[in-house]
Amino acid sequence: TISVEKFAGGDEEVQSLRAIEDLSGETVDALIPGEIGGANSMAPLCVAAMTDLPVVDADGMGRAFPELQMDTFFIYGTPVNYAATTDERGNQVVYRDIDSAKRLEDLARAITVQMGGRSGYAFPLMTGAFVSEYAVPHTVSLATELGRAVERARDAGTDPVDAGRELLGGEELFAGKIVDVHRRNRDGFALGSVTLAGLDEDATLEIEFQNEFLVARDDDGDLRTTVPDLICLVDTDTGAPVTTDALRYGQRVRVLGVPAPELLTTPEALDVVGPEAFGYEVPYDPLPRDETGW
Repeated sequence: TISVEKFAGGDEEVQSLRAIEDLSGETVDALIPGEIGGANSMAPLCVAAMTDLPVVDADGMGRAFPELQMDTFFIYGTPVNYAATTDERGNQVVYRDIDSAKRLEDLARAITVQMGGRSGYAFPLMTGAFVSEYAVPHTVSLATELGRAVERARDAGTDPVDAGRELLGGEELFAGKIVDVHRRNRDGFALGSVTLAGLDEDATLEIEFQNEFLVARDDDGDLRTTVPDLICLVDTDTGAPVTTDALRYGQRVRVLGVPAPELLTTPEALDVVGPEAFGYEVPYDPLPRDETGW
């Protein structure tokens, strides 16, 4: 929610990038999003516009997660060699040879809280060979095409939600109206839940979140889907995404479940991004994978 209320300076990520280059003595050849979700998916494009660096059509999550160690790059072994965070006033903290990605997450989040809840970061240095093996591919172009598909459907008067779902694959889990929202901030995270009431049937769905949507439960408390599969709330009429910071009573939304990228479903990945990593003592039961989707 801080990102809605507090404006960025505009060059925080560029300053963090330059700090890593200065510290390491290396020259960065390309940029890649840490996640393809929210502002973090756009930040490398903004940095690219200011530095003339190319952006790799891939990312480290294939979605958004709340913590740095949940990046595929860290899951699959890139060292936490260099990182930097910078705020809008130019205050900067650099990190070198941190012993784990989780430690970097804890340090960087604590610093970001002290910076007012928002900072621009850059991390880590990786080789092209490593990125080609462990990045989730084609997600920047997928996000672009998803937006175009939704816009085309709006212009044509067809269903924009269906247009997006057909591109991504997956299934519609629920359609309803938001009837309750609980939200609290703790340790730099937006935590809470949202309850939906069905429009066409006497049913409810509760979704819990930590910055991102984590699990969805039906009336009986049974899990419909969990991380790392994606739970996407979209506006019923426009197909626009409804993020956790934008949840409001009375909104009419549809809930889509999209299978996670395969890089997030291996045993080593599930240790970091599966339901148990978020405190849910349940096994990961993946959504059926639609071969026509991404």
